[in-house]
Amino acid sequence: MQDELKPESSRRHNLPLQRWQIYPQKTELARKLGQVTNMPPLINQLLINRGFDLPDTAEIFLNPQSLNLPEPLEEFPDLAMSVDLLQNAIANQEKIAICGDYDADGMTSTALLLRSLRTFGADVDYAIPSRMHEGYGINKRIIEEFDSEGVGIILTVDNGISAFEPIARAKELGLKTIITDHHDIPQKLPPADAILNPKLLPESSVYRGVAGVGVAYILAMSLAEKLGRAEEISDTMLELFALGTIADLAPLVGVNRTWVKRGLRLLPKSQLAGIQALIQMAGVQALGSQGAVTPKFSNSKINNPKSLKPDDIGFRLGPRINAIGRIGDPQIVIELLTTDDVGIALERAMQCEATNASRREMCEEIEKKAIEVVETEYLASLKEDRVLVVVQPDWHHGVIGIVASRLVERYGVPVFIGTYEDDNHIRGSARGIPEFNVFDALQYCDDYLGKYGGHKAAGGFSLPAENLQAVRQRLSEFANQCLELQHLKPLLKIDALANINEVNRELYQQINALEPCGIDNPNPVFWTPNVQVVEQQIVGKGHIKLTVAQAIDGQQHKIKGIAWRWRDYFPLPKPPYKIDIAYKLKENNFNGNTSIELEVLGVRLADSDRLFFTYKDKPVRATFVYSSRQYICGIYQKGSSAELRIKSPENKVLAVQSGHNIGLLGINREQAQKVDISQSPYYDIIQAALKALKSLKS
Repeated sequence: MQDELKPESSRRHNLPLQRWQIYPQKTELARKLGQVTNMPPLINQLLINRGFDLPDTAEIFLNPQSLNLPEPLEEFPDLAMSVDLLQNAIANQEKIAICGDYDADGMTSTALLLRSLRTFGADVDYAIPSRMHEGYGINKRIIEEFDSEGVGIILTVDNGISAFEPIARAKELGLKTIITDHHDIPQKLPPADAILNPKLLPESSVYRGVAGVGVAYILAMSLAEKLGRAEEISDTMLELFALGTIADLAPLVGVNRTWVKRGLRLLPKSQLAGIQALIQMAGVQALGSQGAVTPKFSNSKINNPKSLKPDDIGFRLGPRINAIGRIGDPQIVIELLTTDDVGIALERAMQCEATNASRREMCEEIEKKAIEVVETEYLASLKEDRVLVVVQPDWHHGVIGIVASRLVERYGVPVFIGTYEDDNHIRGSARGIPEFNVFDALQYCDDYLGKYGGHKAAGGFSLPAENLQAVRQRLSEFANQCLELQHLKPLLKIDALANINEVNRELYQQINALEPCGIDNPNPVFWTPNVQVVEQQIVGKGHIKLTVAQAIDGQQHKIKGIAWRWRDYFPLPKPPYKIDIAYKLKENNFNGNTSIELEVLGVRLADSDRLFFTYKDKPVRATFVYSSRQYICGIYQKGSSAELRIKSPENKVLAVQSGHNIGLLGINREQAQKVDISQSPYYDIIQAALKALKSLKS
């Protein structure tokens, strides 16, 4: 039937395929929490959703400065040794070399330690391995090069915890090594003189979630305190910490939340020429929080200093830094973040801007080609494969991870995307979905892969080109073990219901109490039922600009919104159809006017436009013509529900139960495939069938 139907309007209900997971609303608990927090019920519900449902945890979350932090020297066993090694090296003018990484975390970590050590008079330099030719982490070439340059201490940042052989080589050469890293702990630790890694701490430690830049910050500030010079560098170190932590997608809870919140307030008036230049190039504006609701136990005043938001870094500053690490020379970012010369800073920021523009174009080109490959070669078998493995020549390895994320967003399945390094080798990146562990999947293919690594959500890999088909089959086998068909849609987690008349500046200012938002503390997502799209148009590069309206007590309330990169879903259902929308709130500043708008994340047909029908005393049957073809339809009893069945001239049957969005399509029920009946052509033919049945009754 799927191939037989020719819908009259094939795009009328081309909605995103999504799973909506709405948090259970705990009204009574929210009311009780409000007695302590002095926050409205909706904000208390958001706290509950994030696990802060007790007065003491809510207090620390809303007022992170109240968190009592243990001294890092008491938490990290090797921190005192690291400080002593660096202090002695500075006193003796022993040469120190930093080995960083080419992502935002690694580059900000490198810059942070370079600035602090140079402030203290250290003889210090750095190196970052080549993304394209060497890959991640310190290696023997770098070790031996440092040795030839007379380096006495090697300091790794955001890498090194798995570098057993390179660190062993450093030991052979008589070099002292300090590893600062935050990645997972291998079975065998490298023989370094000191290792600082939060993953070595108890899970209860407040420092467990810091990124590589967090470890560098702790080391720099501990050394500064030992030297009695903490005040000289505290603000600049905190700015770099905030920049790197957010750009690396580290969890914004615990100590990260405490320090990031302080750092975000410093960034608008940064003392660093490079950050000011970056802010200028990105067009970021700091916003105040006048009028925000103040928790009862907060010591802060309502009129807080102007601050940046994590989104300003995550979507504006971070990509400009990361673009350099992906397709440029990391030295540009290191110079940007370590120079005090405004001219040099602006020049480096302009290089970041140009590189990011190239990165965007590259991503768009590769994404377009990847979608074309998927649609023509893999889409038909996606439900059987349950994973996408897309490999093409001449794609830039530095950006394919971004494209993998976009394909996950589009198709709702794990994505492994790669490109040929030469005729015989493939190198790639992977992104997963909540029910799929990327690292476990790579381990499942261990005998076919070369190098690989990662974690639950993402990873990287290489393999001999001749093993590609075997890896594709193995990944599909793994995916079929852990994924059901219902998992093959992007998951949208929704916090609470809000009507359009509740979406205003007051609500926006109230949710500012949750800032800074990010990983483990996401921006709140609301949903509103039964709205109509009264205006919509395509703007920019495939975005839908829209106005939605909701009727409440006889009055129509409207609000504007944007759905990024939703060209494929244009036009959204128009009146008289009603939809449910899911969204985040955004502040739009234009020509001196500020308004609250929606950033639309999800759309589904409203209950009133879903398919509901009832079974009476006996089956009801009718025939109807759709697209010049005759069909037979009827409503039957199926368990405790009614089921609509539509038979095509080729004896294929589409069966859907009342109120359901998923139907069965096939010759028989046992071999039928599941289809989303809110999509064309199914929705159109079902409407025609129901119209025929209704006409028969009348």
